[in-house]
Amino acid sequence: MAFSDEVIQRAWERAGGQCECQRRTHRHFYNPCGKQLVWAMRGRDGRGGWEADKIAFTGEDTLRNCEVLCWDCHDSIMR
Repeated sequence: MAFSDEVIQRAWERAGGQCECQRRTHRHFYNPCGKQLVWAMRGRDGRGGWEADKIAFTGEDTLRNCEVLCWDCHDSIMR
């Protein structure tokens, strides 16, 4: 199942239009990524591209388990 439009909208608002990734294994190490994102670029690669992903892959499709990631961070997780 996927996140509802409401959950994605609320996650976007919480993130303030920035990547929420804090994974130590990514290039930003101990700091949040913070890349500026563009709402209309959801699901697209390129500048401002992003996707809503689960924090815990086996978790529920809730706001608590949703994070907004730039395409680079999203792509790094999917590998």
